[in-house]
Amino acid sequence: MTLEEKCACLAGEGYWELGGCPRLGVAPITVSDGPHGLRRQAGSADNLGLAGSEPAVCFPTASAAACSFDADLVRTMGEALGDEAREQGVAVVLGPGVNMKRSPLCGRNFEYYSEDPHLAGELAAAYIEGVQSRGVGTSLKHFACNNQETNRLIVDAVVDERALHELYLEPFRIAVEKARPWTMMTAYNLLDGAYCSEDAGLLALARDEWGFDGAYVSDWGAENDNRASLPAGLDLVMPGPRADYRADVAAAVRAGEVSEGQLDAAVRRILELHAKHAAAEGTPVARSLDERLDVARAVAEGSAVLLENDGALPLDPGARVAVVGAFAREPRYQGAGSSKINPVSLDCAWDALAAAGVAASYAPGYDAATGETDGSLLDEAARNASAADVAVVFVGLPDASESEGADRADMALPAGHNALVERVCAANPNTVVVLQGGSPVELPWRGLPRAVLLCYLAGCRGGQAAADLLLGRANPSGKLAETWPVRLADTPCAAYFPEKGRQARYRESVYTGYRYYDAAGAEVAYPFGHGLSYTEFSYHDLRVEEADDGFSVSFAVRNDGARAGREAVQLYVAPLEAGAFRPPQELKGFAKAALAPGEARRMTLPLPRRAFACYDADMRAWEVEGGAYEVRVAASSRDVRLSARVEVAGSPRREDGAPEAYHRVRPGGFSDEAFRQLYGRVLPKVVVPLRPYTANATVGDLKASLVGRAVHYLLRRELRLLLPGDAGRRAQAELAIMETPLRTLAMSGMDMNLVGAAVDILNYRFVRGFKKLRALKPAPPSSGAAIPSEGEGDDA
Repeated sequence: MTLEEKCACLAGEGYWELGGCPRLGVAPITVSDGPHGLRRQAGSADNLGLAGSEPAVCFPTASAAACSFDADLVRTMGEALGDEAREQGVAVVLGPGVNMKRSPLCGRNFEYYSEDPHLAGELAAAYIEGVQSRGVGTSLKHFACNNQETNRLIVDAVVDERALHELYLEPFRIAVEKARPWTMMTAYNLLDGAYCSEDAGLLALARDEWGFDGAYVSDWGAENDNRASLPAGLDLVMPGPRADYRADVAAAVRAGEVSEGQLDAAVRRILELHAKHAAAEGTPVARSLDERLDVARAVAEGSAVLLENDGALPLDPGARVAVVGAFAREPRYQGAGSSKINPVSLDCAWDALAAAGVAASYAPGYDAATGETDGSLLDEAARNASAADVAVVFVGLPDASESEGADRADMALPAGHNALVERVCAANPNTVVVLQGGSPVELPWRGLPRAVLLCYLAGCRGGQAAADLLLGRANPSGKLAETWPVRLADTPCAAYFPEKGRQARYRESVYTGYRYYDAAGAEVAYPFGHGLSYTEFSYHDLRVEEADDGFSVSFAVRNDGARAGREAVQLYVAPLEAGAFRPPQELKGFAKAALAPGEARRMTLPLPRRAFACYDADMRAWEVEGGAYEVRVAASSRDVRLSARVEVAGSPRREDGAPEAYHRVRPGGFSDEAFRQLYGRVLPKVVVPLRPYTANATVGDLKASLVGRAVHYLLRRELRLLLPGDAGRRAQAELAIMETPLRTLAMSGMDMNLVGAAVDILNYRFVRGFKKLRALKPAPPSSGAAIPSEGEGDDA
């Protein structure tokens, strides 16, 4: 290959296309969002879910699927998604996402599995195995610490070594070692002072320690420095075309700044990606569209969590039911942004209940788009409820509340939804609430309804799944993959999430989710792993035996009720002796058993030695502290059914020098000073967005300039034209654009040298800027490449 051909492989040919090398017969391939369904765009391309996409099955989002605690079910979903990709000619699906949930406020939490790295990593591995079994690649994302949407393209995640390795890298490690994804996507943000796409240490870690042998792909627009990314280990810059990137890499190679070996290694990995796709040509599609829709329904059914039940569910046959809430007819079934699917079909609970012959009335109760209500809507809902045997109220977060590109401001449901629940419960105490949304919310009316069924964002077949669960045709078996706090103020980083500036300090270290609530002794609304059933399960006969690499844990689970059901069993490890600071317990295994009434089954889970290890920041290695641990078999993180003490050989326990705040965790979070001591290094420099502007200045930063104010005016006008009747989505899009750096203009096909000229002009260096403009030459079209569609976007 010529130097130019090699460099052409390092950037996309279009927004979603990789060009290959036509002269050598390496055909172009197509990649596509997203994690819970395909968002293949044949026309205009974007990442905000504004432009259209081809119809596809919308599966439940990751926040829902994770509650299944069922790797086999997630693997099946991956297989179905892989079949859909084959039908639509997609070579790589841009997912799954395994970023940890630091706070319920992250706008993209619906795309991520869990607050726990073990659960996220195991489910991601199953998803990858499923998709790739169909000859379609995956892209494990976003590597790493992309945990807030606010300023996501420029924020610097500052994380101590313990938290980085034990929480934020661990799900990537598990997925890479178990499932070998074809690609891994580097995140937008900086990590401890370096952009992830040019962080040599981060990228080498996955290759050298985990055996990652696929291609590193930048998130769409995440590449920052044309001459730093390739030497750091980045293989592919997206989207394309990026004539400037190819030219800069070629110039760096000619100047000896980048070695031929580094270039060839990246090119080889891209060509191997093409070869994997070519080798899978002819793989038959195993599931028809109807069968894929059945998988979507099965995942929704197996992921729903019964939070409360005082005998109201399942509904009595023949009961008169008041169905209340617009979401019963207009469901929230997915989030917004790059993962937004154009569903091939969409059901709703109201239609499914009607088809089942349920005698039901309906009252909307609120506006589906805004969540607002009024006296007449509430009065109608109360009348219907009082005339029925049971009321079923559908509430949740409106579409505008959860989206890529913006974090939530609070954990509140719309006031209209809360008012509706309270009014209906007053009219009919026999009330069931069905919750829809992608992340935990505050429930000020908790304790009023007799049952609460959480469906999360259940995809395009969530309506049928909800109806079957309400009627008892299916038995709820989901368990919470994240803790539901009582209120936002109870969360570990409530005082500083999301960070509004350009640096996010992860002061809470390893104490996220249940790790924090357990350590602080904090009350929660619903604990991690919680979920009820229409039957009862008992646990018996725990045996912990030494095995080659740790222990083998076996126990019996019995269905003591009259209904068939499925129980998600959880295995935790708890240190019993003082040493390095660590959470009171951590999930290290899980399994799901389907049991007939009266049936008992013995289950065995491995507990490898690594399950007892923590990361030693001084040694830069994983270490097992010797001593006593408790092995816990549990129905939830706060419902331990069986336990046994074990002695584990290892290094002597020692004082780690961490501040007292991390050894004795108290409610209220962690101080900046304590984090500085824990971090143990000089904190990265905080970038102040003042003049002179750079390519990393955001559109919002430009408000101080006359040109910037003109840009703001034009953007708002265009958004009003694009979304004239949707103020919520317009506000989301505007916020995302305001936090976008100028360098991402390259995503619309703009030469980065043109961006440099624009930066000079914004800094009133008009002569220099116009000289750069005159020096620019139109880039010749790449072989076989189409002109890229206009878009804003990221990946994924």
